[in-house]
Amino acid sequence: QVQLVESGGGLVQAGGSLRLSCAASGIIISRNAMNWYRQAPGKQRELVATMTSGGSTDYADSVKGRFAFSRDNAKNMVYLEMNSLKPEDTAVYYCNTDPPNNRYWGQGTQVTVSS
Repeated sequence: QVQLVESGGGLVQAGGSLRLSCAASGIIISRNAMNWYRQAPGKQRELVATMTSGGSTDYADSVKGRFAFSRDNAKNMVYLEMNSLKPEDTAVYYCNTDPPNNRYWGQGTQVTVSS
């Protein structure tokens, strides 16, 4: 059974930073392309960042240059380092595979950026 557990969210002022974590069990993250997604209130879930199994990354234009996707194969975890946060980054953040598997969605972690 696959389980993805996100953590690290919180309340931060605009311009601040947070580091999100996603702990995986039941799958080997390094063998999968992984994505970070977010869903803001009243909006559809959107793709934020991608890491291929080979370690290449790509980012949504809205976060490019501010967010960084990393992976720890030994811990079977992925991370999202978020800098220069903006109020529009406020959302619940999720990790999942690429393409996403509906059975893998976790509870997410709330990120709130105050202006």
